[in-house]
Amino acid sequence: MTDVPSVTDASGTGIPIRGNDIDTDQIIPARFMKVVTFEGLGEFAFFDKRFDEDDNEKDHPFNEAQYQGASILVVNSNFGCGSSREHAPQALMRWGIDAIIGESFAEIFAGNCLALGIPTLTADHDTVSEIQDWVEATPDEELDVDVAAETVTYGGKTVSVTVDDAQRRALVEGEWDTTALLKSNAKAVAETANALPYMESDD
Repeated sequence: MTDVPSVTDASGTGIPIRGNDIDTDQIIPARFMKVVTFEGLGEFAFFDKRFDEDDNEKDHPFNEAQYQGASILVVNSNFGCGSSREHAPQALMRWGIDAIIGESFAEIFAGNCLALGIPTLTADHDTVSEIQDWVEATPDEELDVDVAAETVTYGGKTVSVTVDDAQRRALVEGEWDTTALLKSNAKAVAETANALPYMESDD
């Protein structure tokens, strides 16, 4: 048994971020990566897109009142490209994001999301655009993401999305948090290590 919860679904209001090739430096600028822990990173998500040099707010969904409290991010293609910094999904999670729907994701970014239990679901351009349009028109309405069934339901409509097979299995079976898995199976790990001929036993 493990203490890792399964992630089979997510529900909440949405927030659309339009544009292709949004990289990790846009998601969390490098100067905010000097923190000792990830706590507090959420307030710096998309910081340079949200504020000018004098810290005045710019037009950005993360600043808009109707999207505060949103938990489902809806993006376009190649989201999370650029450097492999894990701070990017950490910042999004700490802002409040539980799931991300997009046209495509950078592989390392999707892997870093998985390590936090955040599903990254893909759909074609038209489907994603329709969801973004719906979210903009009805920001108070919720979307329901079903990881296991690979569907998103919104406005009385259900559409098919894709979740990478390995990601879906890890989320649904509660095997996404490798650190927690190792801790919960510490005895078995120690027994295996001690049985290896090239490992010194603590006995």
